[in-house]
Amino acid sequence: MSVCTRWCRLADALEVTATWEGGYACSVDARGHRIPVDEPEYAGGADGGMMPTEVFCASLASCFCMAIAHVARRDGEPEPTGLTVDVRAVRAGRELRYGELVVTARAAVPAERLESLVTRARRVCWVSNTLAKPPAVEYRSLEVT
Repeated sequence: MSVCTRWCRLADALEVTATWEGGYACSVDARGHRIPVDEPEYAGGADGGMMPTEVFCASLASCFCMAIAHVARRDGEPEPTGLTVDVRAVRAGRELRYGELVVTARAAVPAERLESLVTRARRVCWVSNTLAKPPAVEYRSLEVT
């Protein structure tokens, strides 16, 4: 079985659950892991975790960072030393959404090698691919009895 076949089968679907903790705080659980999410004090929260929009950007940054390391390893290259990935989200005017995401990779490797890794990583980053071709979003409500 190829790596892609195994990965694709494992990732056919996933689920996370957010549970309201009071105020503007919630916790998000997935596979036994928990992330606290909150708003900063200036926005009425207690600053007990990242804002949801920061978690969104963290998803892109972390997935792309892992994708860069993955393609280096997959292609028999040394892992890029000091690899970091930053995501800067730029608001779309006054809308409640971002109109631009700027992804910047840095590593202690020659610029042409890093550019090659970035190009190859774009094909295997699930979050980048999802943003490039957005999925349909369906909202449901269920009464708890």
